[in-house]
Amino acid sequence: MDINIAGGGLAGVEAAWALANKGFRVNLFEMKPDSFSEVHKDKNLAEIVCSNSFGNMSLTTASGVLKKEMEILDSLVVKTAYESKVEAGGALAVDRVMFSRLITEKITANKNINVVREKIEKLNDSDIWIVSCGPLCDRALVGYLQEIIGEEFLYFFDAIAPIVYAESVDFSKGFWASRYSNDTDYFNCILNEDDYDRFYEALMSAEKVEYKEFEKNYFEACLPIEEIAQRGKQTLLFGPLKPVGLEYNSKRPFAVVQLRKENKEGSLLGLVGFQTKLTYPEQKRVFRLIPALKNAEFAKLGSLHRNTFINSPKVLNGFLQMKNRKNIFFAGQITGVEGYMASAASGIYVGMNVALMLNGKDMLPLPKESMLGGLINYVSEKDGEFQPMSENFGFISVGKIRNKKEKRKKQAEIAINNIKQWRERYESSFG
Repeated sequence: MDINIAGGGLAGVEAAWALANKGFRVNLFEMKPDSFSEVHKDKNLAEIVCSNSFGNMSLTTASGVLKKEMEILDSLVVKTAYESKVEAGGALAVDRVMFSRLITEKITANKNINVVREKIEKLNDSDIWIVSCGPLCDRALVGYLQEIIGEEFLYFFDAIAPIVYAESVDFSKGFWASRYSNDTDYFNCILNEDDYDRFYEALMSAEKVEYKEFEKNYFEACLPIEEIAQRGKQTLLFGPLKPVGLEYNSKRPFAVVQLRKENKEGSLLGLVGFQTKLTYPEQKRVFRLIPALKNAEFAKLGSLHRNTFINSPKVLNGFLQMKNRKNIFFAGQITGVEGYMASAASGIYVGMNVALMLNGKDMLPLPKESMLGGLINYVSEKDGEFQPMSENFGFISVGKIRNKKEKRKKQAEIAINNIKQWRERYESSFG
């Protein structure tokens, strides 16, 4: 019986790593470079496209706690992210090219992992399969999965923010600073009220890629900037252009557009929160109305792409295993976990439990009062309408603690301790 993983993204490499490190041989199937999705361009494994940020590192944030849990579970992704880290204030951001290259080198160097550059279109019944093809799963495999699942797939769409060359930015039209801290990892492009009015009017009237009816179901956390603007002229000032927490010459700017480093050298800067569906010519015209970006040259323009996820509570059990096909597991964003880290973490969980199963042991459910355990519980047990979910403190109950900082500290402590105990139980199963 072979152990096969369909998809070499974040979830796939984590699942392969977890199994290989327990001595199991794994076939990791990746369709690149013979075939690419709508947004992937690089032949390496674990390519990231939407943002180079893996979220906040602080243990007062859900993102920070999840990454700590992943460290406890020996995450390949988190370890490699720190090795390819670029400065981004309190966030863990990476040099995309370096990150994917390092992941690929580590995976291919592992003697228990056989990387197969081949597209998977169906799954046999005689092997173990972990489907981690991601939210941009190949259409042929999607069609096969629809047949065996017996449920229609659900769809939502993510947008990618533009990236500019740093050398083309006018740094005299802004300042380096982070909100609420002394870090100077973001460049803040200043807009006065007149600048903002011009930008807003241009954004509202700009030509967009034509909408199809099925493209209107955006995931709320990744709305295109023009969709946010449609909700009112002031909306952007409370969203991606908010000046809160920033001062320049002892004054708060009317509005700011933040640029974040996309590589270690800082030669590429991403427009934070500027996911968009504007046409390419309109992106250049509208975004160059931001004073600091008047002469901006774009290394990458924004785009919109399809994301696919299954109705997991109807299809999967608490181990992300198909209820009616016990040899098939799912991991990653296709399960309905939202975001890079949650996707990778689900791959760790599935890989570790498949290792237990192959070792003749009972699989171990995660404690629900943890970031990863809460996510797995959500995607496998959610009642009613199912939509993607990211890690959040709502998974961890601590009773009434009025001080928010103290509450978050306690929730983090509970989650981390629960995962440590789970890891100990897991390791003891292998003797």
